[in-house]
Amino acid sequence: MEGKQFRIGDHLVKILFEGSDNDMSLLPSFTNFRAENSPSNELSQSSATENPLFTLTVSDNLKPRKEKTLIRKFDTGNGDTIVHLLPDGGYQYIIKDTLNRECCLLICNKDFSECECALNGDWTMRSFGLNDALMLVYAFAGAFHDTILMHASCIGYNGKAYPFTASSGTGKSTHSSLWMKCIEGAELVNDDNPIIRIINGKPILYGSPWSGKTPCYRDMKLPLGAIVQIKRDTTNHIERLNVVQSLASLLPACSSMKWDEDIFDHLCKTLTTIIETTPIYAMYCLPNEEAAIVCKEGIV
Repeated sequence: MEGKQFRIGDHLVKILFEGSDNDMSLLPSFTNFRAENSPSNELSQSSATENPLFTLTVSDNLKPRKEKTLIRKFDTGNGDTIVHLLPDGGYQYIIKDTLNRECCLLICNKDFSECECALNGDWTMRSFGLNDALMLVYAFAGAFHDTILMHASCIGYNGKAYPFTASSGTGKSTHSSLWMKCIEGAELVNDDNPIIRIINGKPILYGSPWSGKTPCYRDMKLPLGAIVQIKRDTTNHIERLNVVQSLASLLPACSSMKWDEDIFDHLCKTLTTIIETTPIYAMYCLPNEEAAIVCKEGIV
């Protein structure tokens, strides 16, 4: 069995590969996150612990559980995922791609610390299934450790991180690209799924191996400066949100399972800390250069 270790958001992640069809070639975006390559972590509270956030064993010998209860089927935007609750409190997932092909069977214990998956199909299907499984497990295991995976495009500027959230197709990536075009020193941290962790009471944002269609897999971290929800409008203007508005803005952008009370309660606790320590804004804008300038002047 081949084992690999990664440092993602200052959490240790272990992946064990069984069989000749499964290896690190399925995870090209994880190269920068190998544990032996990670920089030292002065802001982490206990990142050097040997206890991993989770261990995922990849074995095509894994079979679906017979005893299970259907929770729901949801569309991730890249295909359907079917969720079953197991008698021991764990979960079983069937991950499908956009062609409705079953790419991955994933079985996890209740706190997602121990997981197994079986992959199916050609290299593209296996790579998609494994990446999706790892992202899912990271989000739900992380919930128990003050860590969230946020659907956002994130800019780094002047030593702080500024993630932009939005409904799919609204233009968060466009807004990031406008910052990089118009604002000197702005750089892309991650274009789809940055990580936010609470460290010593303060939110820190990390790059991740999951960045959507933009290959931006940066092992870096920055203090969180502000979070901005992008909304299309006929003029460019920004406003700071109150506590209730902030929670309503952030919840849809976070990976979670609202039917699992433990995970959802931990998520809400982490979001509460973020809202208490970080300004949350709504940016009403056009997809033009002025929007980036107005946003920067309003939040920095």
